[in-house]
Amino acid sequence: MKLLLDNTDAFAARLQSATHAGRSLDLMYYIWSTDTAGWLLIDALVKAADRGVRIRLLLDDVNVQGFDRTFLALTQHPLIDVRLFNPTRNRGHAVRRLAEMLLGLARFNRRMHGKMWIADGRLAIIGGRNIGDTYFSSNTAIRNSVDADVMLVGAKVTEVSDVFDSYWNLGLSLPIVSLWPAFRASPRAFSKRRTRHISSAAARKFMSQVQQGVPSESLLSKGLFWTDRVQLLADPPDKAYDRHTIPWMDTAITAILESAETEVKMITPYFVPGSVGLAGFTRLMARGVKVSLVTNALSATDMITVYGAYRHFRGPLLAAGASIFEFSKPAAEGRRRDVVHSKVLMIDDRLGMVGSLNFDLRSAYINTELGLLFEAPPLLAELRAMFHTLSSPEQAYQVTQTGGALHWAVARPQLPVVMTVEPEAGWSTRAVSWLVGQLPIQKYL
Repeated sequence: MKLLLDNTDAFAARLQSATHAGRSLDLMYYIWSTDTAGWLLIDALVKAADRGVRIRLLLDDVNVQGFDRTFLALTQHPLIDVRLFNPTRNRGHAVRRLAEMLLGLARFNRRMHGKMWIADGRLAIIGGRNIGDTYFSSNTAIRNSVDADVMLVGAKVTEVSDVFDSYWNLGLSLPIVSLWPAFRASPRAFSKRRTRHISSAAARKFMSQVQQGVPSESLLSKGLFWTDRVQLLADPPDKAYDRHTIPWMDTAITAILESAETEVKMITPYFVPGSVGLAGFTRLMARGVKVSLVTNALSATDMITVYGAYRHFRGPLLAAGASIFEFSKPAAEGRRRDVVHSKVLMIDDRLGMVGSLNFDLRSAYINTELGLLFEAPPLLAELRAMFHTLSSPEQAYQVTQTGGALHWAVARPQLPVVMTVEPEAGWSTRAVSWLVGQLPIQKYL
């Protein structure tokens, strides 16, 4: 096992595994952006297929819409098969597609949020990263996402492959060509388009950055920690049908949290535990377990609506004794603030979990999720260091509560050291988040 906490390392691990794959690549993603990083990895897939590697790419449909032509052209390769999870049947016509989604809202609200990259059935990468510039710190990203993956090798990868197969074979996973039966892509035109993207100045600069930061092949062969105390956590694919044929991942997470004896640390972009989750955390703290949370501040979050739901639980959590840090690292000139996208859980000094599951109700009850639970002291030390950095005064505000009033400790030039409203967020942003917090829609955010 090995943690991939650096964005450039995370890209290089995927690129190197694709470059050295000899038999198969099985990939599952919620988002695959057709930006610089996305095209470079598409190019790696095509090159792998050209030398005989069989590729299966499963994408959630909600983020493919509008980019069908790229993936339709990709699947024209005889060794590349692209399927979409829970897709709309109406493509290329916004009004009909919207009508289909509204009429089938309960089904289309259920998305495949898990992420996995499997090479030759021997190496797997599981975590929070989608495919796109923001997740790999490409020079063209308007903001960087702070994220976490785990690279896994050995016999446990077979279980990961079995989970992939269960999603691939689900009735909701449809070949993209079946949704566009009349579409025919020109291989030559696609090749020119691909060459144009990977030869761009931005792509060359990013690849130079990757090659300077990561020695060739080192990520796949060095720095691995060997342990057999690893458990794959995965929602069954028929969760998308709202079926409980086996327990969902939230059941395992509840049991893991309840096993805590001294401390729980969480890093999550979105925190909406619901009344049941809040009661669980309150019970933990009542018996002396220290609960600490890093999540995005209002000034940094990419989902103001979810922050609005989170603020409903912030006060009660603080009142019960939790420590809350809201991440908002100052932005570089011309860029947006970085955003936490990691989904990390630490229990005492013995258990760590990295995966795709946000600590919110959508991940618990609607989306399908994946995660890896492990006992590995060196990896836990890396996660604790990550938590320490993200919660530091230079990168986060600490939220406290006195007599029902919230306060934010701020270590920023030209700002008060203590504020009573969300720091560095405009009044309109605060108003929207407050309004959303009053609405009964927490489960859907």
